[in-house]
Amino acid sequence: MIAQVTAPWLALLLVLPSAQVAPQRDPRGHYAAPVAGKPLCTLQIHVTGFRNNNGTAGGVVFSSADGWPSDRSKAIVQGGFPIANRQATEIFQVAPGRYGAVVIHDENSNMKLDRNFFGIPKEGFGFSNNPGVFLSAPSFQAAAVPVACPATQIEIRLIYK
Repeated sequence: MIAQVTAPWLALLLVLPSAQVAPQRDPRGHYAAPVAGKPLCTLQIHVTGFRNNNGTAGGVVFSSADGWPSDRSKAIVQGGFPIANRQATEIFQVAPGRYGAVVIHDENSNMKLDRNFFGIPKEGFGFSNNPGVFLSAPSFQAAAVPVACPATQIEIRLIYK
């Protein structure tokens, strides 16, 4: 029963961004969302609560509820970042606006969020604004944060079930 309830919203978390869909990194290692005619602001996401330094942190950023949080093709930017001292910093370049972010801890670097027999995640995950997560993902509205230039910093605390 739990697997049926949780599996749909976990679709986004099952696979980290692949090289073929991930945007290009700039020389500083930042991922940028292409936006014609608008300035780009830095969205810096500090990810805390890793239970170890294994694997990588993967992040996906959405600009609207369209596709949130399960359809990576509707994300505006995504990327993977190394973990050190049980934390990671993900840096994205986006236009000013409101965004929702999802982060996962891919401990074994197999490019997916591993789950147990019941569909419950065995690896960490988190959302911007750190809303409570029970049987489904939070709404985009609950996770959305304002991003302004030159930079906005947020923290996401990982959850392990």
